[in-house]
Amino acid sequence: MKDLLDFTNLKAQILFSNESQEEETFHQKDLIQLFPYGLSMTTEVSRPFLLLKDEGHQFTLPVAVSPIEAGVALSQTNNATLQSSPHRFTALLLTSLGIEVKQAVFVEIKGSHQYVRLYLSGHPGTNSIKVRADEAMSLCLYLKIPMFATASYIGRSRIMSAEIEGALPKMQQFGLAAKGYLN
Repeated sequence: MKDLLDFTNLKAQILFSNESQEEETFHQKDLIQLFPYGLSMTTEVSRPFLLLKDEGHQFTLPVAVSPIEAGVALSQTNNATLQSSPHRFTALLLTSLGIEVKQAVFVEIKGSHQYVRLYLSGHPGTNSIKVRADEAMSLCLYLKIPMFATASYIGRSRIMSAEIEGALPKMQQFGLAAKGYLN
């Protein structure tokens, strides 16, 4: 009975039991480091893309983000120190707790959402968390977290972005984009 009331153990069991079967497995040697390159704005700004490129500009990873996240991500690329960043508190909190995000690896695509796994050091209970990429990109840029993906993931993301852009006119025609079905 005592094991059932161990909330730390329960939390770990819940986290690992909910892992998706679709998450990409990889070896560190297969990862391509990506750097912020720019923003791609479609004619409908409901789903801009943050463009990440490798050092040699062979690979481009489009990351669909919300307009708010795109604006914050754009501000994070400015070399000036941003005293008013919405991520300043998060950075201070992580530092005060001794937690560091070591790297971000794109691992999964579900529908029109990409997921990134953030690898941590200094956290007593977990070494990584998986979050939607559109919710983490500006934080990754602010914290200067190295970002990686496999060539396979980059290829699948390019197909996903083309599908999103191709579906947008049809969704607008039926009023679905305005109702938030794409986000």
